[in-house]
Amino acid sequence: MQTVKLERLNNAFMEQFNIIFGTEVKNPILKNVIVTSVQITNDLSYAKVYFTCFDLNREQVLKELKESASFLRGEISKRVEIRHTPELIFLYDESLEYARRIEEKIKEINE
Repeated sequence: MQTVKLERLNNAFMEQFNIIFGTEVKNPILKNVIVTSVQITNDLSYAKVYFTCFDLNREQVLKELKESASFLRGEISKRVEIRHTPELIFLYDESLEYARRIEEKIKEINE
């Protein structure tokens, strides 16, 4: 179970990532990234950053994110008060795609 502090940090990270991707990054590929959730480990050493990107090659986006990880980590450390900024692990969020496939199956069944 996550603590309230950890939940607040997760939300703060997600909010700041979306601001950074929307306004700060110069890479056009990363401008289309949307962070859907962040899960920071209890010891604050790692942050799993779940993202989605519409109409883009997810492998290319993941490669760009990994190359930009140190920049992104630095930006987060400036914006969120935390003693030690966790290492970032980027993961594609499959849940939106999964939900879309379920919707399509439901439509097929109803027809």
